[in-house]
Amino acid sequence: MTTPPASKATAAIDGETSVNLTLEDRLRIFWEKNSKAVLGVVVLVLVAVVAKGGWEYMQAQKETEIEHDYASAISTDALKTFAAKNSGHSLAGIAKLRVADDAYASGLYAEAISGYENAIPALKDPALVSRAKLGAAMSKLQAGKPEGEAALKAIASDTSEIKAVRVEAAYHLASLASSQGKAADVRKYASEIMGIDPTSPWTQRAFMLSATLPVEPEAVGSVKIPIK
Repeated sequence: MTTPPASKATAAIDGETSVNLTLEDRLRIFWEKNSKAVLGVVVLVLVAVVAKGGWEYMQAQKETEIEHDYASAISTDALKTFAAKNSGHSLAGIAKLRVADDAYASGLYAEAISGYENAIPALKDPALVSRAKLGAAMSKLQAGKPEGEAALKAIASDTSEIKAVRVEAAYHLASLASSQGKAADVRKYASEIMGIDPTSPWTQRAFMLSATLPVEPEAVGSVKIPIK
């Protein structure tokens, strides 16, 4: 007795090569062969997604904690502790800048110089870096160090610096010249300030400062009288 031939569907499934395989048959065969590998990939993807989400959550929590600690650091000692604990964070640089500002306001210019110079490499914002440079220059000037004036001149003449910082540095140079009775230098710095930013409040202050000084004899002699 001969065995009846298998149906076309059965032959297709057993042979796995028949053109009569339906899409459903092909998917079932693929799943039977690759289910473990597919499930493994799915598990790895899920683990990666969960791990990434967990890491991002931990980072967000850490950032929130750092911001809270910074907001709570009111005293100079607390700011110093915060900066030491969170070295490398942008807020640590700002904390160092505030410590330097406190020292300057208290007339502790040696500490202010050190504070500003330590803050500069820790600051991420170029505007804050410029302010720290200006603070260091002013601290040196107040401490009677000759390099303070040189530092202010370097800032005022640096076209890559922020205009507001350049103008303020030039004004302090004008103020220094005024205290030394150098009217010509005051007017020179006032003109430089006008060229940097004519709308700055420092510009108005510089010209008000120059207006209070007498005209030097050489300045009068240098005025050319037009020939009629």
